[in-house]
Amino acid sequence: MQVSATTSSSGAQGDRAAIAIAQLVKQLRELTKQLLNVATSDMEAKAKEVMVKLLQAQIQMVQQQIAAIQAQIQQQQLDSQKKTQAEQETRSRESGRNGMPGLGRFVDAYG
Repeated sequence: MQVSATTSSSGAQGDRAAIAIAQLVKQLRELTKQLLNVATSDMEAKAKEVMVKLLQAQIQMVQQQIAAIQAQIQQQQLDSQKKTQAEQETRSRESGRNGMPGLGRFVDAYG
C-alpha cells in the first residue's frame, strides 16, 4: 500500500485514512494470528524459523504503513492549523488597519 496526498477535502481524507488504518489493523491481527499458529505448530525447526521471519517482516511492514498514514494525518492537521492561524492573523491585521485610519486618510485641504 502506498500513501499519497490528495487534493480532496480534509474530512474525506480523514475518512479514507481511518478506513485504510482499519484495514491495516485487520491485516495486522491476521498476521499475528498466523505467527502464533506457526509458533505453536509442529513443523520442522528450519521451516518454522523461515515462516516466523517472513511473518515478522510482513507485520513490521504493516506497522510502518500505519505509522506513515498517522504521520500524514498529523502533518495535514499541522498544515491546517498553520493556515487557520495565518488567516486569523491576516484578518486581525486588516481589521486593525480599518479600525484606525492612517495619517494620509483624512487630510484637510485648505486653500
